[in-house]
Amino acid sequence: MPYGLSYAGAGSDYDGADAFILGIPYDRTSSFKAGAREAPAHIRRASYGFEEIHFEHGLGLPGISVFDQGDCEAPFLPEDMMGEVKFFMAPAVRDGKFTVAIGGEHSVNIPIIQCFKKSDVALITIDAHLDSRDEYLGTRYSHACVTRRAAEHLGIDNVFSLGVRSISREELERDDVIPHVTSFEIRETGMERAVRSALDHVRSERVYLSLDIDGIDPAYAPGTGTPEPFGLDPLDVKKAINIIGDRLIGFDVTEVCPPADPSGITSVLAARLINEALAVRSKSLG
Repeated sequence: MPYGLSYAGAGSDYDGADAFILGIPYDRTSSFKAGAREAPAHIRRASYGFEEIHFEHGLGLPGISVFDQGDCEAPFLPEDMMGEVKFFMAPAVRDGKFTVAIGGEHSVNIPIIQCFKKSDVALITIDAHLDSRDEYLGTRYSHACVTRRAAEHLGIDNVFSLGVRSISREELERDDVIPHVTSFEIRETGMERAVRSALDHVRSERVYLSLDIDGIDPAYAPGTGTPEPFGLDPLDVKKAINIIGDRLIGFDVTEVCPPADPSGITSVLAARLINEALAVRSKSLG
């Protein structure tokens, strides 16, 4: 386990755990700043900086029993990474665990979503980028292809993106544009309206939320591989997690790049949002 630490509060064994954490230190398709492979260790270490009481929710942290698997291997090829992630995630999904993945780049979401049965879950992403290219830099499993692969597996009516503000011509000039709400629209009309739009759009009752940390404005989260100005406030993301509420069945945080943030504040924010997802899941279990 990196730094000798599991995630704070993750004291359960697998069989007794309600939630399952997996670190995925992979960033081989990164196209601007590499370094997201270092994030699982930094985020775990940052998780120890919070009080035990989650006072907004009236819960201890994390409020549910959590098992931390540690990190999976990070092979060179994205296809091999996918097999490695599925090896650990597929049993946890099958066993009904609330899964939390700590990336790594955003491509790690592709094999996670493929662990779910088609039409059994919807994917909502929070991301500066639409990530809906058919392929990027020679691979269909790039960080720039996440929502396209999800739409192929789940159906486009089970995929929605929030906070987008960077879209290529290729992604817009097609008949099946991934449904999305921009960060500019959210700024004007609020996060609650945007999340309600996403929940109304998707068919599945169960929702997997994928947070690419660059969805948050780089003023709050500078440590990311592809920063994009005019992003979301961290409180927007906290609100989104809470609005999804008891429909939330899985969560990941990706694209935290510790070498780009010597202060460590981005890792701290990522850990706090994982705690938020665990708290919301705890409340849904009663």
